[in-house]
Amino acid sequence: MSEDFTTEKKRAAAWFRELRDQIVAAFEGLEDSHTTGPMADAVPGRFDISETRRASDDGSDAGGGLMSVMRGGRVFEKVGVNVSEVYGTLGEAAQKAMAARGVPGMDSDPRFWASGISLVAHMQNPHCPAVHMNTRMFWTPSAWWFGGGSDLNPCIEYDEDTAHFHATQKAYLDPHGGDLYPRLKAWADEYFYIPHRHRARGVGGIFMDDRNTGDWEADFALTRDIGRAFLPAFVPLIEKRRLQPWDEADKEAQLVHRGLYAEYNLVYDRGTKFGLATGHDANAVLMSLPPLAKWV
Repeated sequence: MSEDFTTEKKRAAAWFRELRDQIVAAFEGLEDSHTTGPMADAVPGRFDISETRRASDDGSDAGGGLMSVMRGGRVFEKVGVNVSEVYGTLGEAAQKAMAARGVPGMDSDPRFWASGISLVAHMQNPHCPAVHMNTRMFWTPSAWWFGGGSDLNPCIEYDEDTAHFHATQKAYLDPHGGDLYPRLKAWADEYFYIPHRHRARGVGGIFMDDRNTGDWEADFALTRDIGRAFLPAFVPLIEKRRLQPWDEADKEAQLVHRGLYAEYNLVYDRGTKFGLATGHDANAVLMSLPPLAKWV
């Protein structure tokens, strides 16, 4: 293992990009195969791809990434699949936040490197659930860790869909230890809770952060399987629900439910706060917000 983790960083960043490419291809395939139903006459959606840059205080190179966003498709009303690789020196506020989480060395060497993939999909059909997924690796001279997970956010809940989403994630996590899925599920239930609404934002999933068992290869393998679980957990739900009829009441329920998603991401989400605090492209950070939402 390299002292500055150069090899490990390259492998992690390459995996996040590979996963991004797989998901983009799968989502555009869903758009192409949607040939009947109320959205069939729409043009199949395609991702608009743009480069993003992190702004450093001194103007030096601080990394960036790719922002891939599809709007107004047959299946997806708005979906973003972003990858990034950023580095530099953490600002004072970020150093304090990291130190409060127990990250060592913030007072002596606040350099950092981070890479990851972040996905949020908001659907045309209210019977199709919204979804979030991200995985990431973070490094400082004194520490490294992995984080991420995925969670399902339906406005109209179907018990069988929730069961499939969770069962698929469990199947991918079980080879890493039978106790892992229950722990990451409970972590997601706690993390994706909206205190001011006294409810969860969806039906849960899995979540982890600060994952460092001391075995980088094992933790990286787990992170890859969290990413690999996403498409088989999510795509079958969309294939099943995308042609289901909906009415204005269903659409109203979807828009109101999206308000929960917006509230959570703007008030509580750690990734949103970190991205904005460290100077990453604001449009990429806020890609997760729905195109339309309502509050009652």
